[in-house]
Amino acid sequence: MVVVTPTPPPPEPLPDVIKIGVYEPMTGAFAAGGEMTYEGVELAHEYKSEVLGKPVEIVLVDNKSDKTEAATAMSRLIEAEKVVGVIGSYGSSLSMAGGEVAEVAGVPVVGCSPTNPLVTKGKRFYTRVCFIDPFQGAVIAKYAYDDLGARRVAIIQDVAQDFSIGVTAFFREKWLELSGDPKTLVALTSYQTGDTDFTAQLTYAIGQNPDAIVTTGYYGEAALMAKQARELGYDGPILGSDALDAPELVEIGGDAVEGVTFSTHYHPAGAITPISRTFLDVYAQQYGREGNAFAALGWDAYMLLLDAIERAGSIDGDAIADALYATQNFEGVSGWITLDENGDAVKSAVIKTIKNGQPEFLAIVEPF
Repeated sequence: MVVVTPTPPPPEPLPDVIKIGVYEPMTGAFAAGGEMTYEGVELAHEYKSEVLGKPVEIVLVDNKSDKTEAATAMSRLIEAEKVVGVIGSYGSSLSMAGGEVAEVAGVPVVGCSPTNPLVTKGKRFYTRVCFIDPFQGAVIAKYAYDDLGARRVAIIQDVAQDFSIGVTAFFREKWLELSGDPKTLVALTSYQTGDTDFTAQLTYAIGQNPDAIVTTGYYGEAALMAKQARELGYDGPILGSDALDAPELVEIGGDAVEGVTFSTHYHPAGAITPISRTFLDVYAQQYGREGNAFAALGWDAYMLLLDAIERAGSIDGDAIADALYATQNFEGVSGWITLDENGDAVKSAVIKTIKNGQPEFLAIVEPF
């Protein structure tokens, strides 16, 4: 008997235009982060605007810094716009909301800067080009303990943001490993996104005589917190995460944020790949200023998604996801990117401090 193997069906023809969705907070509390990220995506699109021989169209939907809107934005991109992949979002809570929709639809998403581990946990279709908070929290703790010599720290967190709660947890874990004494964490107080008066939290924290105050929330509240801390007489170190890496930190905080130090993803002085120089040149030509970390991540997410589509040779969601997970030593602006089994980037962090009103490069921290 002759067994005849059926001929597989031919691949679906490619559309005339390949659509890539972007869902970022262009308005609302996190608008600065969304705007910086989208600048990088747009710049990358100008640099490379074709994939698989077809033109690429970017479709932007504002998630308005709101979880419900983030899910709605993702649904619109998938159902109405028929995108083959999505980039975003600034804000881990927003990414988690949109990620649930993308997972059901089987549409691959590349996150630019959502660092909470839950963004990709249990997800096949969500990957990212940024480091994650277990590493970031440890970087901040090691800097406080080893570089500053701090032995007593106070933490002020935003309980409305999964990101902030996560950074707090991972900072605490590493801090207690380093100090060996729970009593060295002298205060843990909370606020919610949109609060403007931190007098009560700061009065309590400062009263515990900390060597450093760590704020794990976003730039807007952190800037106000720094102003109020200085008004209350605190002149010690204030530390934070990548959520402080925005021009608005200085615009809102003024002189009070001088010396504020934070972990982040990229600084031009720490550019470590050839494409970093290209990015800095084209960014300066386009925007007349120096490229920032979130624009770098926006560029990287776009370029990695296109690279995965090329490697997949297809716009099929499963094929693109497989290619994303196979990423090894991809040359990004923010560093060489390898994705692990969870779709998370294994890469270095950067430490910056505000000096003379500008973010200044301090160090690169490799994964440890």
